[in-house]
Amino acid sequence: MKQKMQLELQDVKRIAQAAEAEAQANGWAVSIAIVDDGGHLLWLQRLDGAAPVSAHIAPAKAKTAALGRRESKVYEDVINQGRVSFLSAPEIEGLLEGGVPIIVDGQCIGAVGVSGVKSVEDAQIAKAGIAALHG
Repeated sequence: MKQKMQLELQDVKRIAQAAEAEAQANGWAVSIAIVDDGGHLLWLQRLDGAAPVSAHIAPAKAKTAALGRRESKVYEDVINQGRVSFLSAPEIEGLLEGGVPIIVDGQCIGAVGVSGVKSVEDAQIAKAGIAALHG
């Protein structure tokens, strides 16, 4: 039987704090979502000024990254390259850059999704959060 790592509340708080710090350092109003490896929401935070819809998009990006075990940008690229049939894939909703899996010792243990600014900036915030877990 294999052992499985999982995020604990203290890990989630550390990721969220670092992601929030990255967003605030850049003056970006975003929503930050953290999910477990099954895409289940563990944390949702909407910073002051973030658009209400970002609180729906961030968890969708995180879920997509966790279930696919890859950045949500991969799916955006596939669709942009013409494979629109991928839009019919089940359980995959956040098909925009900004969802980043949390990989520890080769295992996906969750993901961070961010929404509210340019997609590349969303991903930057997510990666800053994840970096705090490894640091």
